[in-house]
Amino acid sequence: MSLSCHVRMAAVAALLLCAPHIAVSQSTTPADKKLPNPRLFRSEEVVNITLSLNMRQIKRDKGDDAPWRDATIRYKDAQGKEVVVPLRARTRGVWRLQHCDYPPLRLKFGDKKADGTLFANLDEPKLVTYCRNLDNYESYVLQEAQLYRIYRLLTDASFKIRVLRIAYADSASGKVETTRYSFLIEDFKHLLARMGGKNLERMGAIADDLSPRPTALAQTFLYFVANTDVSFNSLHNSEIVSMSNGDNIVVPYDFDMSGVINAVYATVDPKLPIKYVRTRIFRGFCEHLDAYPPVFDLFRAKRSAIEALYADDIGKRMSPSVVKSTLKYYAEFYDDIATPASVRKQLFADCVK
Repeated sequence: MSLSCHVRMAAVAALLLCAPHIAVSQSTTPADKKLPNPRLFRSEEVVNITLSLNMRQIKRDKGDDAPWRDATIRYKDAQGKEVVVPLRARTRGVWRLQHCDYPPLRLKFGDKKADGTLFANLDEPKLVTYCRNLDNYESYVLQEAQLYRIYRLLTDASFKIRVLRIAYADSASGKVETTRYSFLIEDFKHLLARMGGKNLERMGAIADDLSPRPTALAQTFLYFVANTDVSFNSLHNSEIVSMSNGDNIVVPYDFDMSGVINAVYATVDPKLPIKYVRTRIFRGFCEHLDAYPPVFDLFRAKRSAIEALYADDIGKRMSPSVVKSTLKYYAEFYDDIATPASVRKQLFADCVK
């Protein structure tokens, strides 16, 4: 099932993505083009590490102004030698701080103490952790990592990630609390440096603010995975990269609420005219319809590569039933874009050119 942008306008007027949005802040932060390419993101091989920090302390840090806490990472290099990397960590997020047993973190690798290690030049990447110490929550982490990997197949205007197998150790007792899959997301400043763009700092965007082709790609991806927890109007879970050629490119992130994952905690915004997170809804700008045909061609061309991610080393770490369900869900998307008629019916039914 899919619904168009104009249906949403009729239902909820200016509250949703088709509605105009007034951008308040429009400053631009330049990229640091001298930033080195972090070694960690040059490979997709899963890394085994131990992350040690005061578990009781970090779980109590619930506020927006949570302090940085001392931590260490331990891993073995190619020669089997243990490497110890000191760092600092602090909690981040909003919803997860209130609902998760273990919070997502931002890590800080500073003072050149990580130089020469796998974690050199990372600055302050985000760490996506398990929310609760249960197998299904760990599965959500791997499923979300796959979505970042898919988006990387489609465009360089996307965040790099690296999957880690982390033993979470309490620095106070020295005991490992659990070992779970997690992943690191590259710092936004590194994405800007890679793209040679600048951070366009504003409160939100409308169709005229954004370049049609990359915006159509982002919106198609969000439809593909059924993610409504991203808004370009309000820049929720998204950033805008301003390029020297005048293009403004949106970069979405944070995909755990996607319908393809179908997490037990995922909900639908009550303002939307859908009831289930698995229901796809087209939220693209109707002004950009001409940009979609080549985007659909790209998705078709990348279908085999996308499906192959679920049979590689990371894909094999997921349960076969999850893989089967995921690929079936993707197949339904390809049915939606199979012909111009199906596109008009499933995505563009209420858009007026």
